[in-house]
Amino acid sequence: MSGIFDLTGRVAVITGGNGGIGLGIAQALNAAGCNVAIWGRNAEKNANAAASMKAGPGKVATQFCDVTDPGSVKTAMKATLDTFGRVDGCFANAGIGGGGRRSFIDRTEEEWRRMFATNLDGVFHVFQAAARHMTERSEAGDKFGRLVATSSLASLFGTARNEHYAGTKAALNALCRALGVELARHGVTANAILPGWIKSDMTAGIMANDKFVANVMPRIPVRRFGEPSDFGGIAVYLMSKASSYHTADCFVIDGGYTAF
Repeated sequence: MSGIFDLTGRVAVITGGNGGIGLGIAQALNAAGCNVAIWGRNAEKNANAAASMKAGPGKVATQFCDVTDPGSVKTAMKATLDTFGRVDGCFANAGIGGGGRRSFIDRTEEEWRRMFATNLDGVFHVFQAAARHMTERSEAGDKFGRLVATSSLASLFGTARNEHYAGTKAALNALCRALGVELARHGVTANAILPGWIKSDMTAGIMANDKFVANVMPRIPVRRFGEPSDFGGIAVYLMSKASSYHTADCFVIDGGYTAF
């Protein structure tokens, strides 16, 4: 691994790291020798994720954390620092999707606020806690840190009846750009990873939809659904059969893979 994922021998916090892309990141970093702290609200999933990495050379710890609650994030950060002594990377993958097929004009304020709280507030709380720790180390001469958020194709192309989801992901992209500028002097990078699609059971029905293939496919950066092996050299460690994602639209700008 290189760039933002070069965390061998270091410590990474992964929120939402007990399933999908988050679990793939955790497993790959752990296999490369990174110590991993998984923060999540589901104790059983946290334990299963940790069990899946028992053979890895890196240590694994789990911590209950509700990323929408700043107090819970503070407690999780303290527990992680007590266990590992430091945090070098933070991967924010927690969030929720569209939440139904109702149109924008029919959405309730409660639905809107819940989406923003889970997809944006959580990243704010976790990134702020990690950035404070990283910049404190930087002032002591240890200039290193990696902040990574999972974005979405919806942030670039929108999505019918899931527009509030697209809005939160677009905001994450902007946040990472701004943080990249602000934190550069501390040696801390901030990146948003933009997922694409791979073939899986979840996408079989979509690929059989002629209208989708004709109207939506040309707007996807990779222009087609790919086989997992197509992208092994880019970011195989981010690919998930369960989530049907791979990082498809990546290039290097600051030593790390990013969509922008």
